[in-house]
Amino acid sequence: MRYKSTRGGISGLKFSETLLMGLAPDGGLLVPESIPDIQDNLALWKKLSFVELAKEVIGIFADDISKDVLDPIVERAYQDFDHPDVVGLEALENIHVLELFHGPTLAFKDIALQLLGGLFTEILGQTKEHLNILGATSGDTGSAAIAAIRGRPNMDIFIMYPDKKVSPLQELQMTTNLDPNVHCIAIKGSFDDCQNLMKSVFGDLAFKKDFRLGAINSVNWARVMAQIVYYGYISLRFADGCCFSVPTGNFGNVFAAFIAKKMGFPVDRLIVATNENDILHRFFDRGDYSRGETHFTLSPAMDIQVASNFERYLYYLTDCDSARVGRFMAEFANSGKVSMEGPLTDEPFCSATVKNAEMLDALRTVKQNLGYLLDPHSAVGYVAANRFLKELSLPVVTVATAHPAKFPEAMTQAGVDPVAVHQKLEALKSLPTQREIFAADEALVKNFIKERARGV
Repeated sequence: MRYKSTRGGISGLKFSETLLMGLAPDGGLLVPESIPDIQDNLALWKKLSFVELAKEVIGIFADDISKDVLDPIVERAYQDFDHPDVVGLEALENIHVLELFHGPTLAFKDIALQLLGGLFTEILGQTKEHLNILGATSGDTGSAAIAAIRGRPNMDIFIMYPDKKVSPLQELQMTTNLDPNVHCIAIKGSFDDCQNLMKSVFGDLAFKKDFRLGAINSVNWARVMAQIVYYGYISLRFADGCCFSVPTGNFGNVFAAFIAKKMGFPVDRLIVATNENDILHRFFDRGDYSRGETHFTLSPAMDIQVASNFERYLYYLTDCDSARVGRFMAEFANSGKVSMEGPLTDEPFCSATVKNAEMLDALRTVKQNLGYLLDPHSAVGYVAANRFLKELSLPVVTVATAHPAKFPEAMTQAGVDPVAVHQKLEALKSLPTQREIFAADEALVKNFIKERARGV
């Protein structure tokens, strides 16, 4: 398997090179040069456990790592999950819930990032390099990335998050890690400000090279690769496949479902569920991809106006036309909006936007009527799924991305009593914290990296 940039500036990369590069030098995102067709394997793969399927799928994409090295990395990645199947599947009347929050930090990001931690360790151990990982988070990516990287050799991690715009418990999951290789930066602004800073720093190619920067956000293809597994695994649990409703901010999670479908897994329709930050809904609903004002909600991981993984989808939407993708992204960077010329291929997406009040009502009524507690992001997906039930012919699975105990404010506002708690989170409240607070200034972030980065 070889990889290339969505903008055409680089190609022929091995997986290990793709993993360490993160963002392509031309500003594009890395994608496989071809999508593997796995349909002939489905009959056999239906019998596999989650971990067994992960070995098969990841082995296709990471084929420059030998099986005897890769398989133990996959096994170790999922050994600390508290569900026997790694992921859970619960039936709620007409909708199933895919629980992805059984990992160390109680969020779906663990499924990919625990794997990435092992992959980074293996490859850096071979190359004898030190990697300084820079990431931006709207909440769960930061804690999951830190949990995966803390204390590992040959790596430092720098995580930016929007100050006062993640849940207090999400912040504690990041800032209570006092390991010398962990550096938390609270940015005075929105998640989009954090993401723009990250892209600007990576865009300085000399700085990226000098300080050996790597990416752990979903701009790193390995994140998408790992997430393909659970969509394939769950789709095979149903006789004829299923549809997925995915709470969506940065488009990485639902994009993984899209790739699973393209590979041949029995994935049918994909519902893109957004909160008031509805740029993706507007695109799928009426072709309007324009940046708006960020709305701060009780589902903060989705408070995003610019979805970084959308570029990967555009690449396939335009029939892999790198020049067209480049023009699209340049236009968006300049004006904050774009219009797409010419015909577009037909894809499986539909979308919905869910208001804060609708989300809170879903939290309350699902708990009262069905005895199940959603987190606020998963509630957005649940509401969206209900809107499309009548027009979908296959079972609908909504994706539960985080444990509800991470969002007590939403529970309280919804009138859920008692508010969910989790011992892992409660234990954080008495621990010391460390972080830096910066304005959304590229120079400040770069200077901090210069002061703390190792291996340069």
